[in-house]
Amino acid sequence: MHDPFEIEVKFYLSSPDSIRDQLSSLGATCLGQFFETNICFENKEKTFKRKDILLRLRKDNKARLTFKSPPDDLDKDFKIYRELEVEVDDFETCRAILENLGFHPEQIYEKWRETFTLDNTKFLIDTTPCGVFLEIEGGKPMIPAMANRLELKWAERILLNYLEIFEFVRRKENLTFDDMTFANLKSVDIDITKYLPRLYAA
Repeated sequence: MHDPFEIEVKFYLSSPDSIRDQLSSLGATCLGQFFETNICFENKEKTFKRKDILLRLRKDNKARLTFKSPPDDLDKDFKIYRELEVEVDDFETCRAILENLGFHPEQIYEKWRETFTLDNTKFLIDTTPCGVFLEIEGGKPMIPAMANRLELKWAERILLNYLEIFEFVRRKENLTFDDMTFANLKSVDIDITKYLPRLYAA
């Protein structure tokens, strides 16, 4: 079984091409870019969100079922979750199984994800309907070291997940929909840079 803890931070990218060039110059390997559809499920009592639990079905070039829960001790420097994930053969069948077990789709979010790897560290360039972000995922010592090599300011790291970022934007912009999809936000002009200081961990 792989390490059940996922450790990561995010950075907002004003210039994704610059980060791609820097990753290439460092010798990172690009694993390609894929479009993601993510469906987050809730139980009948809607306790998952209150307990900071995520039950998610994701479809990109594969289909994956993921369960995330918070660790016993919070960390102010990194976003850390216990993560259990399995690949499933059929996205729609897995969705039907979850719904027949009593779970219901609560929220959908989409993004384009481009993955790079270097020294047991993942670099995920995520183009979301709210902006472009870089996730650095790996070990605690390596993440800040890699952020420094990419000339990213550690004080500007973001520990929120994408749904939390979207919820902040949704409230500030008085949006009436819950799903963070490209179709929903197509006609909404959002300048997320004005909210970034409120999203930083520091």
